[in-house]
Amino acid sequence: MSEAIQNRYEFVVLFDVENGNPNGDPDAGNLPRVDPETGYGLVTDVCLKRKIRNYVETVKEDEAGYRIYIKEGVPLNASDNAGFLQTGIEGAAAMKPEDLKKAIKKREAEGVDVDCQVRDFMCENFFDIRTFGAVMTTMVKGNLNCGQVRGPVQLGFARSIDPIVPQEVTITRVAITTESDAEKKGTEMGRKYIVPYALYRCEGYVSANLARKDTGFSQADLELLWQAVLNMFEHDRSAARGKMAVRELIVFRHDSELGCAPAWKLFDAVSVTKKEGVVNPRAYGDYAVCVNEAALPAGVTCTRMG
Repeated sequence: MSEAIQNRYEFVVLFDVENGNPNGDPDAGNLPRVDPETGYGLVTDVCLKRKIRNYVETVKEDEAGYRIYIKEGVPLNASDNAGFLQTGIEGAAAMKPEDLKKAIKKREAEGVDVDCQVRDFMCENFFDIRTFGAVMTTMVKGNLNCGQVRGPVQLGFARSIDPIVPQEVTITRVAITTESDAEKKGTEMGRKYIVPYALYRCEGYVSANLARKDTGFSQADLELLWQAVLNMFEHDRSAARGKMAVRELIVFRHDSELGCAPAWKLFDAVSVTKKEGVVNPRAYGDYAVCVNEAALPAGVTCTRMG
């Protein structure tokens, strides 16, 4: 495994949507997520992590060290079993908890550090565990500490810069579902929900301390993360999501592992405001993005990408 990163980072991601639904809420008929008290639009961290995972999987195509643990069509237990195989325990996911604990104790009595070997294998082979961490059910069942891995990279919810007004659009289609319905009508009605335009801001954190102690998240992983963030919508096109793009990635780098300043001070240095005369923004150019680099604490540098 490559050497873990040695510097703490915080970052701000600015992305926008045009005539699309960036993150539907299944509890609200798939309406765009919104804070009901303020009207600001929301996009969950889970949604953004999914797109980062998908990008890495697309680029790396299961290359050694860059597999994805949480992915469609692959049961987590299958990946868990691969971790236990490194210690000589087969079929761990199918075992009853008491049987798995006995198997682990037997291997430990033979001098095998099951906890460390399983953790190291999972972190070395799965990029998203190395990055975001994971809760691995089979490992928890075996009462192993590695069942819950804290990842060094964390994202908050994205929030729109201004309140959004979701719109319901009625659509028609000529493809009728059943033959009996086709005899009665020539079209069917449907609905979709869109946000005409919104600019969203997401804030994130990269802990060098957790990278060193837990997952081994490396400089190469960090560069891949920045690449994935900048391109997370480029291979995720759909009619529902409309025109989405990451407009800018603003990265703050500390000169130490534990950091030189509180994260909030760095985030406060980034301001996004509507330009003079703009009432209803409909493009990224309607906003002004400013980073007050002169106010950054000593030991912190800023890089703007995008």
